[in-house]
Amino acid sequence: MNNQKTNLTEEQIFKKAYGTLLGVATGDALGMPSSMMSPEAIKNTFKKKITSFLPAPDGHIIHFGMKAGEITDDTQQTLVLADIYLEEGKFSKESVAKRLLAWAKAMDGFTNTLLGPSSIRSLKRIEDGVPIDQAGTMGDTNGAAMRISPVGIVNPGDYDAVIKDVHEVCIPTHNTNIAISGAASVACAVAAGMAGEDIDGVIDAYYYGVNKGMALGTQWYSASISHRAKWALEIARSGKSEEEFLSDLYNYIGAGVVMSEATPTALALFVYYKGDPMKTIMGAANMGGDCDTIGAIAGSIAGAYAGSDAFPQEIIDKLEEVNKLNLKKYAHEFTGKITAKKME
Repeated sequence: MNNQKTNLTEEQIFKKAYGTLLGVATGDALGMPSSMMSPEAIKNTFKKKITSFLPAPDGHIIHFGMKAGEITDDTQQTLVLADIYLEEGKFSKESVAKRLLAWAKAMDGFTNTLLGPSSIRSLKRIEDGVPIDQAGTMGDTNGAAMRISPVGIVNPGDYDAVIKDVHEVCIPTHNTNIAISGAASVACAVAAGMAGEDIDGVIDAYYYGVNKGMALGTQWYSASISHRAKWALEIARSGKSEEEFLSDLYNYIGAGVVMSEATPTALALFVYYKGDPMKTIMGAANMGGDCDTIGAIAGSIAGAYAGSDAFPQEIIDKLEEVNKLNLKKYAHEFTGKITAKKME
């Protein structure tokens, strides 16, 4: 696959960077109340299709007490990576380990349900003195993909640079070939969207990341992301109704924390909804499973592809009102970094 730097204008780069971050945060917050619920439980609990921000229902297994529009660890960890790059100009395994550990402690992540299984195990090992290169050698879940979009943002169209940075970012907590492959698929898809590629170009970039990532990290057991993605795309292109599509995707590909389910499902959502971020995110929120994380992953891809103009202003306003994220500032800073790199 050809690696090429983006020829987009500064304004276009800004809108795509902003769209990527909005996609993560919107997918996260819209999927928060239905996360870890079955399709049947979602229908019984919410009575109608989720199309706007809602509070977590009483007794939610993870998000009980959270407000409508509130983000979770998916967005928080994405911004941890964003801060690393914007402050240091690069991604390093040392900074990722240090900052994720500090974030986890600040959020009381070791004693609540905030952290995913790979991250909590690996960060505890790092805290106990295990070398960074060895701490994440069993990490195989979707946390690496949910937070990876900043790597795609800062490397528009440069897929080999994406792979290098993804590997560095994954080492502390998800240092297995399956996790690196899944994270690389998402970061490359985001990088393609950032470069102005069409949907087929985003799909090609996704597969490039999958295949290159499989050669990195500890060799680990898993169903093939590449094979699952092919099947997921067949489901997305089957011409079925939305309800049938979501049901087939949930039942045949899966929507759990396993990497070989999460990123193929996210890609299929993006393709079925033709790159529309809000429709893609709503699909994730109503499908069942790990709704917030798959929504964040699919939202990042669709957001990079479509840009910030695809997000309703009321969605943006609510995210900022509830979470005080200042995503526009992040997007401006990313744009400055990308533009400076283009001039080199």
